[in-house]
Amino acid sequence: MKKKILITSFDLAIGGVERSLIGLLNQFDYAIYDVDLLLFKHEGEFLSFIPDGPNLLPEEPHYSTFRKSIYQIVKDGYYPIAISRLIAKYSGLFHGKVKKVEEPGYLTIQYGWEFTNRYLPDLNNEYDVAIGFLWPHHFIGDKVKAKKKIGWIHTDYSNIYVNKNIEKKMWAKMDDIVVVSEECSQTFIDIFPDFKEKITVIENILSPDFVRDQAKVEVQKEISKQPEKTILVTVGRLTHAKGLDEAIRACKQLVDEGFDIEWYVVGYGPLENELRNLIMKLGVERQFILLGKKTNPYPYIATCDIYVQPSRYEGKAVTIREAQVLGKPVLLTNFPTAKSQADNGFDALITECGHEGIANGLRKMINNDEFRKKLVNNVLSRDYGNENEINKIYSLINN
Repeated sequence: MKKKILITSFDLAIGGVERSLIGLLNQFDYAIYDVDLLLFKHEGEFLSFIPDGPNLLPEEPHYSTFRKSIYQIVKDGYYPIAISRLIAKYSGLFHGKVKKVEEPGYLTIQYGWEFTNRYLPDLNNEYDVAIGFLWPHHFIGDKVKAKKKIGWIHTDYSNIYVNKNIEKKMWAKMDDIVVVSEECSQTFIDIFPDFKEKITVIENILSPDFVRDQAKVEVQKEISKQPEKTILVTVGRLTHAKGLDEAIRACKQLVDEGFDIEWYVVGYGPLENELRNLIMKLGVERQFILLGKKTNPYPYIATCDIYVQPSRYEGKAVTIREAQVLGKPVLLTNFPTAKSQADNGFDALITECGHEGIANGLRKMINNDEFRKKLVNNVLSRDYGNENEINKIYSLINN
């Protein structure tokens, strides 16, 4: 008999985690495994990328509330959930303020699940293995019947703030914990050493053929290449973690020095207005352009002269690998897990975090054609495909 597998996530909006989930679904052997996919909300630009193999379960209205505003939840009549979410929001903000947390969003999400859980229904089906692909994992921990439960980690725990007691209780319900890099594994173990034996490192699955094909299926129209102009591209959500405010300041510094650059950002997120205001304040509206949400970012990456990842922290940035697959010289900041992403000086340049470091790195890359060519030759000589990572998942399922 086929083993019955459940994979859960929030939705398939544009994002690195969501692209990783599509990569995983594309590699599963559906002749051996019977896979149900549960998305809390059936929305997102990547819905059309779901392959034929998994069975997409119907949307459950209670769980879709996690992708709705509190106002909409009240309007829909889910009053206990709305009240719980409201309490969670202000608890997260208060806790974050007391602890002087730069990004209290993780606390708010964590409290949202913790306070709302009692009002959410159980899943009726039973599974051999339940996989929670996107944190937090209260759902598979408390609402799913499965012989084995696996929770994924896509972020660097040294750079987020969570309630450790709630987090420990959640992870204790997992039989296995998957992290996307060795560095992510270590930062998690530093905080939760009791779970060390549960950890397996499985990289985000990436198909180079898929990336190259997607770069050709459509033509981007916003970027026009000019001989003397250097085109920079960044892909990512407009959040604190991605460091785009520092990128804007680096852009201003380079423009003031006379560099002819245009920097395009593909993505959307909660800091859009704040970033637009900073762009206007620094007067770089013509040089730093927010393109917004794009279902297919690959034609934009394929057009650039340099791909830039200015992040404060990452788990494993899929976009770096995708840019390398497309033969681009990459600059990334020295966030804690950066060295798991690239070999500095060989297939990317790792520069110091912050606008000074980003500007210094870009200055070096723009002024040194030979260095950029070396990076390009090196990335083209490497095979970045890792489809065999699926075998590690099979090992967890079958053991």
